[in-house]
Amino acid sequence: MAASIDPTVRRRRLGAKLCRLRKASGLTSAEVAERLMVSQSKISRMENGRRAISLRDVRDLCALYGVTDQQVIDVLMELARDSGQQGWWHAHGDIPDSVYIGLETDAASIHAYEPLVIPGLLQTPAYAHAVIGKAVPPLTAEQATARLKVRLRRQHRICDPARPLRLWVVLDEAVLRRVVGSHDVMREQLEHLNAFGAEPHITVQVLPYAVGAHPGLAGQFSILQPTDGLETGVVYLERFTSGLYLEKPSDTQHYSVLYDHLQAQALDPHSTRRFITNAIKSHIDAASRP
Repeated sequence: MAASIDPTVRRRRLGAKLCRLRKASGLTSAEVAERLMVSQSKISRMENGRRAISLRDVRDLCALYGVTDQQVIDVLMELARDSGQQGWWHAHGDIPDSVYIGLETDAASIHAYEPLVIPGLLQTPAYAHAVIGKAVPPLTAEQATARLKVRLRRQHRICDPARPLRLWVVLDEAVLRRVVGSHDVMREQLEHLNAFGAEPHITVQVLPYAVGAHPGLAGQFSILQPTDGLETGVVYLERFTSGLYLEKPSDTQHYSVLYDHLQAQALDPHSTRRFITNAIKSHIDAASRP
């Protein structure tokens, strides 16, 4: 399983754990640097995941922080060993948002709000192909094929029988109405969405136009909670050139409250399936017209 997780993600998780241990010990990063005879920037870069952390680093830091629990030490050592291994998606070349894919692969749960498109984890091949085909700047056929393969491979995570991803999705009604590809593509996609929404570990809710103004008007966001449950989670905001990751507990709490409000205003899952079924009928009708 370790090779499926991006090394940057492993380093970030390891750095966060070491930062908490340092603070629990009462030491500042400057004091740690002085005792280990290294630069303070090295300690800071290790803690924020921007520098590789060796097994020796883990050993020395644990000794300095007074960590005696062997189970904790073993977890830190495993993270350090795995941080040098590449995720499966690197075999497909330069794929954007590799950090996000690593977080998604290692997540126990994801809460996502999408105002524009079906989330990648729930897209059909035809829908995904239509979305990827509109990338700016335009992709070569080889690049588009690679991105499609990665997107579909990511979906294995929600079907993993050993550890199925718990996925909550709130969609704006515009996602159902916007014709991506064709009306036939939309019909297939919405049928696919309804099928996944019936799974016990997946919840889909639609936020109808009738709701009017709501807290999600600022745009898309996802809250990813890691499998070990020891971190507070990461908020991901998708942007045109690169994603934004928020990791402060206060930010995670803010977006969690925001998500609660969106869920409360959205249709319940049963009503959502009926709503999606009606949207499917509208696409069928539109496809049958000359």
